[in-house]
Amino acid sequence: MDEALLQRLATLEGESAVRRLMACYMDLCDVPRAVTEVSELARLFTVDAIWEGVGSVTAQTFGQHQGREAVAAFVGGYLPPSEHFRLNLHYLTSESIVVDGITAHGQWIMQQISTYADGRSELFGTRLNIDFRCVDGCWLIAHFRTQRLFNRELSA
Repeated sequence: MDEALLQRLATLEGESAVRRLMACYMDLCDVPRAVTEVSELARLFTVDAIWEGVGSVTAQTFGQHQGREAVAAFVGGYLPPSEHFRLNLHYLTSESIVVDGITAHGQWIMQQISTYADGRSELFGTRLNIDFRCVDGCWLIAHFRTQRLFNRELSA
């Protein structure tokens, strides 16, 4: 195979791996589901991962978390056995993934429908900007940024 074809194949494989990684992350964050072990979340992130809210509201709500274990503990704190959500579903759209060797950047618009333990429900629109890194042949999340674009309370 010539070098250009191998590069194109690596790029396509990287895009596909990033897409599967994001699907796995969203699946682990959906509720209802079986209890998510923090270790399941941790394995999706690089050792030096950062997870942060961007923009005044989102930064104040979520802050910034650094390191694989801290990120997994933060995200996992919202999931069963926590009773924070009765329902939490994520839908990704407007996907853009750019692979550059062993790094990649992805951007999505995420819609999230949530019903909380107290019965309130909301619809969120969020922009996700995420950096990925391939470590020992495995694509992982290196820097996860979420910025709320809108939210609306839903009535029953």
